[in-house]
Parts: sequence; structure tokens; C-alpha cells
Amino acid sequence: MPDISTRDPGAEHGVDAAKVHRLPTKSAQALQETQEAPEQAAALEGEPEEKPGRRWVRPLLFVLLPIALATGGYYYVEGGQIMSTENAYVRADLVGVSTDISGIVREVEVKENQKVATGDILFRLDDLPFRLALTRANAQIGIVAAQLNALKTSYRDMQAQVQQAQVDVEFYGRELARQNELLKRSVATEASLEQAQRNAQSAQQKVASLNQQLAGIAANLAGDPNIDIEKHPRYIDAVAARDEAARQLAHTTVRAPMSGTVTNVPSLQPGQFLAASTSAMSVVATDHMWIEANPKETELTYIKPGQDVAVTVDTYPDQEWHGTVDSVSPASSSSFALLPAQNTSGNWVKVVQRIPMRVRLDTPEGKPPLRAGMSVVIDVNTGHKRGLPTFLTGLFGAGAHHDV
Repeated sequence: MPDISTRDPGAEHGVDAAKVHRLPTKSAQALQETQEAPEQAAALEGEPEEKPGRRWVRPLLFVLLPIALATGGYYYVEGGQIMSTENAYVRADLVGVSTDISGIVREVEVKENQKVATGDILFRLDDLPFRLALTRANAQIGIVAAQLNALKTSYRDMQAQVQQAQVDVEFYGRELARQNELLKRSVATEASLEQAQRNAQSAQQKVASLNQQLAGIAANLAGDPNIDIEKHPRYIDAVAARDEAARQLAHTTVRAPMSGTVTNVPSLQPGQFLAASTSAMSVVATDHMWIEANPKETELTYIKPGQDVAVTVDTYPDQEWHGTVDSVSPASSSSFALLPAQNTSGNWVKVVQRIPMRVRLDTPEGKPPLRAGMSVVIDVNTGHKRGLPTFLTGLFGAGAHHDV
């Protein structure tokens, strides 16, 4: 059997042996170049060529980072003086205008959103019934005065009757004594004595009755028969009734209680019956406004009355008002609820409460007009710096205690 290992593979196919030996060499080189190309590419990617403009970025970052940290820490420690809240609104005095008498509306003197001054006429009621009532009240004063004068006359007449009755008592008393003497001498009869006794008793009873009537008249004259009519209670009552009628007549003309702007005017029309104490329209004050804010209870730690406040109104973002903290409510808004929370029963969830706070607002001339209900943002300068964090103060405090 021929030796396979010594056979020339190219001889069987008629191929030159030299070419056969050169082919594997070129393939190996190509294969080696193919394998080395990714390694060179990876090496190039791993070591990119550094641009000249980026050489200073890394050192600059190392320099700026401590400065930024120090600056941020400084502003953190020195900051925290401003308490800001958006839960704030403009408030103003708002009065629902009404009258304490009932009547039919005769005239409405103002229009919607019209500015009025204190004392300007808003509307009028039909005053005819009230003028008639005033006339009756004046007449009643005259009637009372006449009745009191008549009582005074009756008192004087009764005094005269009492005096006459006392004279009669004396007369019948003497008659009774005379009849007794005549009876003893058997000149008068028993019937004459009894008649004299009856007349004397009747005279005494008449005096007593007249005295009672006199006392009654004196009582009707307030215990003083010589009292001035103007000081008598009945006369004073009649005058008060007259004044009440005059007051009601005056209240048929309803005037503005303060300066401001009238609203809800169309709800009142001539010919409408307006019941007493019914709000006819409203007047909103324009010269006295304040801010009602409702910050969280956690934001009120350093809030005190008198602190400066900067106010920004959403309607006028380029304007700023100034004011001061006027007062802080003693209770949260939920404390005044009709059904306050019952935290002692059922499942309880802690909710941060809001405490109403009032800000006195400065309204200098030249500022845009403010209207009740506008949304604002307030910034209260509490003057309290945030300071170092608790863990740092505790650490420094512990170190200082340890050194001591």
C-alpha cells in the first residue's frame, strides 16, 4: 500500500506543488489581518483623540464644584426667611343693604356697578302708608294731652266733692248728737235718731268713696296731680309712637351705608314688594381692603403680627403691593365647621390644617383697582434664617460638649 503521508496532493489533480504551498500562506495572512482589524478598531475607540477645547473642562469642574456647594450651602443656611403661600385672596367690607320696614318699591336710583358715597340714595319705598301713620301718631299726641287735662280737671272737681262730703259728715254728726239729746228728754222719737245715724254713716261712706276716686285720678296722673303733661308717661309714649312713625317714614328712602360699588341691583325692580330685613342689593367697599390668607399650620412657626408682607395679584403680575401681618386666627378653619371632625372615633388620618391670617394692605394712589375675591400670592418676611441642619448642629454640639 502506498504511503499516504508522502503523497503529493497536487500531483493527482495536476496542480503545481509550489502553487499549492503558496495558497495556504496567503489565506493565513488574510485571516490574521481580519482578526487584527477589530482589535485595532477597539483600541482606537478606547483611546479617542482628545480635542484641544475640552482639555480645560475637567479641571474647571473640579474648581467650580466646591464653589457651587459652598454657595448653595450658604444660601440654604441664610435662607428660609420668606413664607410664601398662594392660598390668599383680596377681601373687602361687603354689606347687604336692606330696610327694617316692608313696602312696595317705588324708585331705584342706582345702576349695577355704580360707585356711591355714604348717604347717597339707593332706592325708595312707597311712603303713603307711613305718612298716614305719622298723621295718626301726631293726632294721638293731641288726644292724650286732652285726656290728661281732663283728668286734672276731674281731680280738682273730686277734691271739691271730698271737701263737701266732709262738711256733710260734720253736719250729720251734729244732727246725730242733737237727736240723742232730744231722745233723752223724750222729745225726739227713736225713728228720728235712727235716721240721723243713717245720715251720718252715709256721709262718712261718701267721703271714703270720694277719697278712693280721688286717689284713682291721682294714679292716672302718675301720682302727681300737678305734673306737666309733657312729662306724663302716656304723653311720652304717644311722642315715642310719633317718633317711630317718623323713623319708618324716613326709612322708606334707603341710603348707602358706606362708600363703595353697588351690586345685585337688577334683583330689585319698581313695584316689587320688599319684605322687612330682606337684602335688596349689596355695597362693596373700595377704600378698605385686606388680604385673607390661609397658610398651613407648619408655615406659621415664625409668623408674628407686624411682619412685612409683599403681595402679588394674579390680575396684575407686574405690580406689587406691600402690607403687614395684622393678626392670626386663634383657631383653624375646620374648627368653625358645622360638623367638626371627630378625631377620637373611627380611623384617623392626619391632615395638615390651615390657619386664617389677615394682612393689612397698603393701597397707595396710582395702583390698579383691587376687587374682592382676587387671587394673590403673599411673601411674609419672618426674619428667621434656616440655619444649619439638625444633624450638623447636633454633631457640633456633641463635639463641643465632648471637648468641655
